[in-house]
Amino acid sequence: MTATAYLNDLNQRYLSIHRTKENFFWDTYMGLSDDHNGSTEAETAWTQFLSDATQIPAIKQQIKQAESITNTEEKEQTLIGLQGWLATFESHAIESETAQKLKSELIKFEAGLFEKKQSHTMTYVNEASDTVEGSLPVLASVVRTSSNEATRRSAHQAFLDLEQWLLQNGFIELIKLRNQFARSQGFETFFDYSVTKKEKMSADELFTILDDFEKRTHECHQQSLNQLAADKGKDALLAHNFVFSFAGDAMRDLDPYVPFSKSLRRWVESFGRLNIEFSGAELTLDLLDRKGKYPNGFCHGPIPSFYDQNQWVAAKVNFTSNAKPDQIGSGYDGMNTLFHEGGHAAHFSNVKMNAPCFSQEFAPTSMAYAETQSMFCDSLLTDADWLKQYALDDNGTPVPDEIIKAIIDSKQPFKAYQERSILVVPYFERALYRLSDEELTPENITALARASEKKILGLACSPRPLMAIPHLVSDEAACAYHGYLLAHMAVYQTRAYFTKKFGYLTDNPEIGPLLAKHYWNAGNRVSHNDSIIALTGEGFNAKYLADECNLSAQDAWKVEQDKIAELNSRTQADVAPLHATITIIDGPTTLASNAESNQKMCDDFEAYIKKTYGR
Repeated sequence: MTATAYLNDLNQRYLSIHRTKENFFWDTYMGLSDDHNGSTEAETAWTQFLSDATQIPAIKQQIKQAESITNTEEKEQTLIGLQGWLATFESHAIESETAQKLKSELIKFEAGLFEKKQSHTMTYVNEASDTVEGSLPVLASVVRTSSNEATRRSAHQAFLDLEQWLLQNGFIELIKLRNQFARSQGFETFFDYSVTKKEKMSADELFTILDDFEKRTHECHQQSLNQLAADKGKDALLAHNFVFSFAGDAMRDLDPYVPFSKSLRRWVESFGRLNIEFSGAELTLDLLDRKGKYPNGFCHGPIPSFYDQNQWVAAKVNFTSNAKPDQIGSGYDGMNTLFHEGGHAAHFSNVKMNAPCFSQEFAPTSMAYAETQSMFCDSLLTDADWLKQYALDDNGTPVPDEIIKAIIDSKQPFKAYQERSILVVPYFERALYRLSDEELTPENITALARASEKKILGLACSPRPLMAIPHLVSDEAACAYHGYLLAHMAVYQTRAYFTKKFGYLTDNPEIGPLLAKHYWNAGNRVSHNDSIIALTGEGFNAKYLADECNLSAQDAWKVEQDKIAELNSRTQADVAPLHATITIIDGPTTLASNAESNQKMCDDFEAYIKKTYGR
């Protein structure tokens, strides 16, 4: 078999295994299937394929063989594809039979824990004093927006109860198994293993960045806590009161301008005006919360985009949010997730390489790199000029300046808190995985969680307690949460570059093609840092995010006022085609599609939401 034929065969073998695994993943996580054994088998087959260490010498041999190809273009393309696969296998290789067995055991255990957690019911007492079920997104929204303190306390208690349920139902055993597997791979802890594999840096190198950010934002964060306690009393620092005490009223006032029924239309229009397109991808969106569905938005691609022997294979991408349209705050939250996951979908639909290994969210794709794409897109929703264009009430009236200013006045002092609420997770996880098996008790882990929250957040308990964050339990997301913070750093560096170059971000049609060219087209062939250099001319720099956190509310409002004023001097861009086939579902039910047009899809979705939820 020639090296080129070997590459093509490898691509097809992977596509088959990957798609089977992803189809099971989607159906299981959406609560559409209870075939957990089938899902485990598909996940195991995929893992065994990628972790087969014998592939590494085989590919190296094919690379040597490819060097002798006489056709220059064929030689170059074959080498690029094979080198991509070599990087992928080197990221996943599990050499010993013992480690392979441990990995299989780990997958099986996680699937069992996921199944148990899926059927675990969480409840809270609502404003009418009724005990009702609430998913993680619903509970978070209640803690953030309910004006009833007893209701907020009840929702927060459900988080704490979930932590203890996890500690009694497999979380501790999961930590032990992960560490055992990591040690079989030559690492001290699973945290060390995960950081090295996912971000191509050591845990010490990661914490050099994290410690620096902690120092840069510590003072302004502490000042914001002190000021809140002085203004609203020490009870404002209690976990169930904290976020509501600085964000509740302002976000409630925004609510009429951002109904979830309009979110799909806003996404289509906003991405279209940014000239973001999906290169012919097939997108399936499951956007509504329901029992049994995974309680966090995500984006996965059963078919990665790539050129198959110069023939374009468009991506198939599934993404999800957990909107509850009849709940205050759900409109903005749901739209934020739609933009975030839609950013992932745009990225993974536009990788223009010649093997599927370049266009997927798994190693060697850096989580920080992947999250930079999605977080850049959702960051637009905080811009005052975006809100003026898209946050409209039922009469088409834009959100008033006073509401935008009130949001900034309430949130800007806590910008550092928002970022530090990401920062606390790696501090906790690193310490957690360093505990010995004997130290891994419910009491010790709970105490560690509260101590970590106190150290980084300055609160006795987080509004979203650490172990209620689903990423900590999920294999691919465990010990990777720091990727969100690294991505935020890159996002604000990217935003600063575009602002300096063009003067504005909202509806700027220059942005989509530049993101595609510098951040998306090469996929994971280019490192996160190199992609940032390609666009901005400057290496990764945390300064931009820290500076944003340290802005006063007055200075932040001045920046947004300038954006609003500048709106009048530019013509709104046309909505460019998304070049995507889009289907909106709710579990097994199709709600809308753009088979006829994007307009009809948005009309049908809006009509369904209004009919079903009343707004």
